[in-house]
Amino acid sequence: MAPVVEERTALDLETAVDAVTAAALRPGPVGTVGLELEAHLVDLDAPAVRVPWARVTAAVADLPPLPGGSRVTLEPGGQVELSGPPLPGAGAAVAALRADRAVLAAALAGRRLGLAPVGTDPLRPPARVNPAPRYRAMERHFAAMGCGDAGVAMMTATASLQVNLDAGPRAGWGERVSLAHRIGPVLVALSACSPVLGGRVSGWRSARQRVWGALDQRRCGPLLGGPDPAGEWAAYALAAPVMLVRDPVTGAAGPVTTRTSFAEWVTGAVPLGGRRPAATDLDYHLSTLFPPVRPRGYLEIRYLDAAPEPWWSALAAVTAALLDDPRAADAAADATAPVAGAWDRAARDGLADPALRTAAGRCLSAALGAVNPSLRPEVEALAALAEAGRCPGDALPGDPAAALLTATEIPEVQP
Repeated sequence: MAPVVEERTALDLETAVDAVTAAALRPGPVGTVGLELEAHLVDLDAPAVRVPWARVTAAVADLPPLPGGSRVTLEPGGQVELSGPPLPGAGAAVAALRADRAVLAAALAGRRLGLAPVGTDPLRPPARVNPAPRYRAMERHFAAMGCGDAGVAMMTATASLQVNLDAGPRAGWGERVSLAHRIGPVLVALSACSPVLGGRVSGWRSARQRVWGALDQRRCGPLLGGPDPAGEWAAYALAAPVMLVRDPVTGAAGPVTTRTSFAEWVTGAVPLGGRRPAATDLDYHLSTLFPPVRPRGYLEIRYLDAAPEPWWSALAAVTAALLDDPRAADAAADATAPVAGAWDRAARDGLADPALRTAAGRCLSAALGAVNPSLRPEVEALAALAEAGRCPGDALPGDPAAALLTATEIPEVQP
């Protein structure tokens, strides 16, 4: 049988813009919630050493079926991510992910491994263990763009909670995407759980958010929150620099070490890989863009630190409530207006900032009336924490080794 040859028709600029715009958001009702939670993998007998890649892959290769339907993926530093399916509401999404986390944690504990769902790795220096060509190329691209240290730290030493929500009716897209950005600083402060990174106290409540802020903002910065988010996303994507070019035959990823936008590649102004891009290259390019709110037909809310129980579940419930419940959304829009855009303040000071603490309290009050009853105790606990001006990371010790072990969840393994 002859090998399958991928059909590659070069794009033109208009076709590329139209394709990104059309795929950005899907109209429909709101209410579906998908959750993704990352955690650092820890060797319980040698926590100061990153788990070798062969052991990482072996640990997840023979997992039993996960009852909630989550996918398990591995990040460049050996972080383990559970991606739950889209389900009707935060209550169902949290329940499914909790069930899957319990199965995963028990299986890992049998191999003397634990999971630390915290925004940054407190102890181990950033270092890549995943040998995938994509991640090698990403390292080289970030270094060429002048943000190599931040790039390695982002890939290998951070972990997040991602909340995926429906785009909603077309007529409300501008307001909905704008609100997702406006509440961002408050949710960064509420979720801050990364005061220690790579063996050092950072001086920031969310060192994870600080790392993201140090990356190339043409790839990782927020959208502007205009009335046409789909069109704005297309403009953002075409202006963003190309990170990788894949070989159409071998699939190998080669880094791009010049600041070449996708628009420059597609028009032929700057040749890359000796060819013009095809639709598959555009799709791949979109997967290398990391704004805090990313349109993928639905909305990816990407700015929350990973945090242990009960905080990640409370944060998931609050995020969904503030965007999906009309009354809570109106209250959140009003409450967060004074701190909209305060990303750095939120990451540095968390809820020690009086304006952010006030806004967070108002948002939590609004969310409490909208969350699923099964998650109300967790949200009430988060509200009490916020009222005291504290965030989840404040419970972590300043000593890096103690911080990592404190964050590591180790279930009892039955004999």
